[in-house]
Amino acid sequence: MKTLFEKIIAREIPAQIVFEDDLVLAIRDINPQAPVHVLLFPKQVIPRIAEAGPEDHKLLGHLLLKVAEVADKVGLKKSGYRLVINNGADGGETVPHLHCHILGGRHLAWPPG
Repeated sequence: MKTLFEKIIAREIPAQIVFEDDLVLAIRDINPQAPVHVLLFPKQVIPRIAEAGPEDHKLLGHLLLKVAEVADKVGLKKSGYRLVINNGADGGETVPHLHCHILGGRHLAWPPG
């Protein structure tokens, strides 16, 4: 069964795409938790960060480097942003496909949750 993000990658479900290359896709979150809330995920399915292996290091590096590019593209470079990767139910994971939340556009308090 395809994950939600696989369906978006396949264009089976519409999404507001912010960035795309051969390895990753970034979309606006449909339930934003900040004025700017973008999800960035690899096109290759890795269920969660805890399941990534040594063979995924190049993809994970690419994903993290694209965070800064996407954050700049959506206007967060100067003001800053928070990067969140949820892992497992207690971590808030709702889609079993590794993804980064890029949150910004307002002051984000600490600690979260």
